[in-house]
Amino acid sequence: MRLSTGFVRASGYAHKVRRVLFALTRGKVDPKEVVRAAGELNQHIFEKLGELGVEKSDVIRITVPFTIEDGKIEWDYENLKIEVYKKSEEEKLAMAMEEIEEREKALEEQIKELEELALQLKETSEKILEKLEELKQEHTSLKLRAEG
Repeated sequence: MRLSTGFVRASGYAHKVRRVLFALTRGKVDPKEVVRAAGELNQHIFEKLGELGVEKSDVIRITVPFTIEDGKIEWDYENLKIEVYKKSEEEKLAMAMEEIEEREKALEEQIKELEELALQLKETSEKILEKLEELKQEHTSLKLRAEG
């Protein structure tokens, strides 16, 4: 398997790595292992970014292969790639990143809104089922009284 962050500001790479890793390994690995592996990779990336002189406002793209063995995520650090686009040199890319960040924020807000609606729907559904049960019980007791 391979993790790829897509274009992301250097200041936000750790969050993106964690989100992408959770998405790639959903149902395959324990969430605690995902958190551990993401932390390990993020520490490694942090050191590399320091060596490369990357600034928080620069745009980067990270790709790294990994395997899952016995429920454990193993990184292939030999093939870790970090592409760096300096903000000072890549004004167009920086503008595109701002647009991407705005869209991601809007998407996250919409997802949150849908999650809240789903929760409300679930609660309403549970109330409807409770009412149905009450009606069934009333109907049964009425039937018993009529027959008795």
